[in-house]
Amino acid sequence: MSIDLRGLSAKELGTLIEKARQQQTKLAKRTPIATIRSKITKFAKAEGYTIEELFGTPGKAPAARGRKAAAKPASRAGRKLGKVAPKYRNPANPKETWTGRGKQPRWLAAATAKGKKVEDFLIKKK
Repeated sequence: MSIDLRGLSAKELGTLIEKARQQQTKLAKRTPIATIRSKITKFAKAEGYTIEELFGTPGKAPAARGRKAAAKPASRAGRKLGKVAPKYRNPANPKETWTGRGKQPRWLAAATAKGKKVEDFLIKKK
C-alpha cells in the first residue's frame, strides 16, 4: 500500500500518524497467529476432524457434506424470448422496424427527440 504523503497538510499527516499508531497498538495486542492455529487444530482433533476436512486444502474446494444444495434457478440474464411481430415502422425506410422490446432504434430515438410521439410510428393492423 502506498500513500502519497507530499500532498498532505500537517494536520492531515498528524491524523494519519495517529490512526497508524492506533492500528499498530491494536495489532500488537492480538494473540499470535501460531497460538490461534494451534488452538483451532486441537479443537478440530478433539471433535474428530482434520483441518483439511474443515477448510479444504489450499487451491482445492472443500468436500461437500450433508444434503446437496438445491439446483440454482435459471438466471434471467440469458433467457430466450420468443419472436414477436414488429409494432413500429420507420416511414422513411419501411424496412426498419422495431418490436418494442429492448433499446429504441436510432431512427425512432431521433424522431422522438424532434417532438414526434412513438405512437405515430405504430404499424396499423389489417
